[in-house]
Amino acid sequence: MRNRCVPAADRHTTSRRALCRGLGAVLLCCLPGLRAQAALLRDRPLDVAEVAAGLFVSQGAQAEATPANLGAIANTGFIFGRERVAVIDSGGCRIWGERLREAIRRHTNLPIAYLIQTHMHPDHVFGAAAFLPDKLEIIGHRNLPAALARREAYYSRRLRQALGDLAAGSVIMPPTRLVDGVAEIDLGGRVLELKAHPPAHTDNDLSIFDRATSTLWAGDLLFMERVPALDGSLLGWLAAMEELRRVPAARVVPGHGPRAAAWPDALADQQRYLGLLRDDIRTVLRRGGTMEEAMETAARSESGRWTLFDDYNLRNAAAAFHELEWE
Repeated sequence: MRNRCVPAADRHTTSRRALCRGLGAVLLCCLPGLRAQAALLRDRPLDVAEVAAGLFVSQGAQAEATPANLGAIANTGFIFGRERVAVIDSGGCRIWGERLREAIRRHTNLPIAYLIQTHMHPDHVFGAAAFLPDKLEIIGHRNLPAALARREAYYSRRLRQALGDLAAGSVIMPPTRLVDGVAEIDLGGRVLELKAHPPAHTDNDLSIFDRATSTLWAGDLLFMERVPALDGSLLGWLAAMEELRRVPAARVVPGHGPRAAAWPDALADQQRYLGLLRDDIRTVLRRGGTMEEAMETAARSESGRWTLFDDYNLRNAAAAFHELEWE
């Protein structure tokens, strides 16, 4: 069924807090050098690559957000048709959004009409204020406003902790237009198909299919090289991948990883990891094991295949355990 776009009218343990304080102390010691590196990055033209005709991607760092990378850890970019431009995700801070806007202007003077937010996570949404002069429509999943409202205070606090004064002006801007089901936007002879997915990576994932170049922009429904981060439904994510596999795309832009990859081959590693996470946790549950056991053992064989594995696999296992114990 096709629906039109409709206008929009962590738990933390003591040990994790201690770790954050320790990292904060290290950051303070290194701050002058990090600021110098950030200044060089900020003043350098943003590197964007045209992965298909009129479709440009800036590749995010395979790291956590720091002053040195300006929070630019997700793939962002833009697409233009004959009449207007759509931005896909704005990056991890206002400075990065400004760099992305400057990159657009190096390639086209067409009006920037849309900002498509693929989901709620801060590395994808905190650059939005850079596009205020364009008076564009901000498009997101029907669940996105509520998700952003729930975490806005936490995300803003963590951004300031991660970037310090480089976070200035970075604010969350909720969508002005919502997608429920499937919707289309026309850039002028170039139609983008937007799909609002059931809970998967989050409960507000939006994918974009560019018919003109057969390119799927998957957002964080697809991680490559960096371990997937589960913040929605494990079973839903596995189902979403099967649905995405049927999209007649030639290439995909993942939320994290290379700028583009062949489709559907790009799904293989993530599908293996999430499937193993599911199967290992079900094994623990069948023998009456605990969540702690699941966290220590689930998908552990994948540890050498992904960056940031130890940062995310434990929490993935905990989230999946809570979901699967009620099967």
